[in-house]
Parts: sequence; C-alpha cells; structure tokens
Amino acid sequence: MRKSHPIRRVVLATAATVSGVVLLLSLKPASDPASAAAAGGAAPQQTAPAQEAAQGGAEAAGNGTVTGAVAQTQYGAVQVRLTLSGGKITKAEAVQAPKGGTSDQKTALSVPKLNQEALAAQSADIDAVSGATYTSNGYKQSLQSALDKAKAAQPAAGASRSASAPAGSGASKGSGGAEITRTVTGSVAQTQYGPVQVRITVSGGKITKAETIQAPKGGTSDQKTALSVPRLNQEAVAAGSADIDSVSGATYTSSGYKQSLQSALDQAGG
Repeated sequence: MRKSHPIRRVVLATAATVSGVVLLLSLKPASDPASAAAAGGAAPQQTAPAQEAAQGGAEAAGNGTVTGAVAQTQYGAVQVRLTLSGGKITKAEAVQAPKGGTSDQKTALSVPKLNQEALAAQSADIDAVSGATYTSNGYKQSLQSALDKAKAAQPAAGASRSASAPAGSGASKGSGGAEITRTVTGSVAQTQYGPVQVRITVSGGKITKAETIQAPKGGTSDQKTALSVPRLNQEAVAAGSADIDSVSGATYTSSGYKQSLQSALDQAGG
C-alpha cells in the first residue's frame, strides 16, 4: 500500500495538468482579439453604409441636374434642363429648341432670355419673349416639368430634416416623427410701393393656407392691397406653387407676393 501512494499522486497530478491545458485551450478562442472583433464588430460595419446612404440621399435631394419633359410646339420640340443646388435653380438651359429657317433666329434670341428669367424667377412663372411665343410656351411647360421632378425628389430630405428639427420650429409631428404641418414665412420682397411678405401653412407637402403679413399701404395702395391680396392668397392655395397670375391693377404687389411666396416654398422644401 505504501508503494502505491507515490504512483497515485503522480497519476492525479498528471490528470490535473492535462485538464488545465485543455481548459486553457478551450478558453483561448473566446479571448482572441480577432474573434472578438469578428463577433462584436460585424453589426456596425453592416449598418454604417446604410446610414451613410440615408444621409447622402437626404443631402442629394434638391441638388444635381434634372431634365424636364419634351414640350411639342408648332415649330418644334423644346426641352429644358436645370441644375439645382440647395433646392434652388443655379443654371437653366434648353437642350432642345426649334431650329431651321427663321426658327434659328428666334431660338437664338429667345432661349438665352428664357434661361435668365428661369434663373431669376426660380419658377416657371416667366414672361414670354416677344416674337417667340410658341418657343416661350414650350419652354415654360418643360421648365415646370423639371421643377415638378425636382420637388418629387425632396420629401425624403424633408422627412430627415423634420426628424431632427428643434422644438418650436413650427412643425407638428405625428407619433412616427414625420412632419405633418408647418408654417413658413417667406423673405420680404421690396416693391416700388412697399414691402410684401407671405406666410404659408404646408401640410402633407401642400399649401393649406396663405396669408400676407406685409403689403403696400397708404393712399391708393390700401385699395389695391385690399383688392389683390385675398385673390393672391386664394391662388397660392389653389396652385400649390408660386406660378400664379398677377392681379390686374396691382402688378407690383403681385410680383412681390410671388417672390416672397417662392421664398417660403423654398424653405418648406417645395
């Protein structure tokens, strides 16, 4: 019995050593840095591109180039292409216009003027060029088509902005955080008879209310303002854009109204 005790101790010690080695080997993969990175770092690597794509898409709305539909006129096709930055027109060009015979001269005369007017007005509410009525009308149709396409690309950006909009921004949000209604005030438009400023309420991307918070006053301006402003407010709601007709006898007020209205629409993302 005494001879067996040392052997027994050796066997037990050897078994304990083997068990310890096996235990260390089994624990090593769990503590391996490469394995930990693969297990814990996989999710962020997959979601980061998606987040970047969402942010990039929001920033892209209202930027880039958009081409309007082809407008067929009596003398040929007209098509307009716009370059946008921050939701504003920075360049307008006619990629198609009537040509051949006297059309060449009329196109050369009218298109540069129409491009300039589109850039200045920031809308399709531009004057026709005298002597090129058909080209002008076709230009405005294609221009409006391009603007409509640009507007259609903006809701995603608007939703992104509304989700992070601070309290008191004038926006009401639903349970999902989507913007429902907001009130936006356009910039002041200075006219020959006084300033004009428009405020609109937008719901679901549409103008639900338009009001004039500044308008020419004093003397005959009071009468013209009382005559024109209610009609302009109604037309803005009906049109859903700044492409509205001027009120006869109140041209300056009408022009100022449309400028301020377009400014409000730009701020609203439309």
